Amino acid sequence: MVKEIERYGIPIVHMATITTISSSVGARRILPTVAIPYPTGNPNLPDVEEHDLRKSMVERAVNALATDIEETTEFEE
Repeated sequence: MVKEIERYGIPIVHMATITTISSSVGARRILPTVAIPYPTGNPNLPDVEEHDLRKSMVERAVNALATDIEETTEFEE
């Protein structure tokens, strides 16, 4: 699905724990996530720290959308 949306000129950031799968399905902008059961959070963190973690991930995703790329790119921290 990611590849088809990109084909229409809409940039997508694929947030995934297993980034090799993202690459294999054709995702061009990949953002590694935390863990399989909680990809965008960590319930073991205090509320404030988890909020900061989630906010950071969204900011990284927005920055990835704004980045011009030529090939598949993984956006690390």
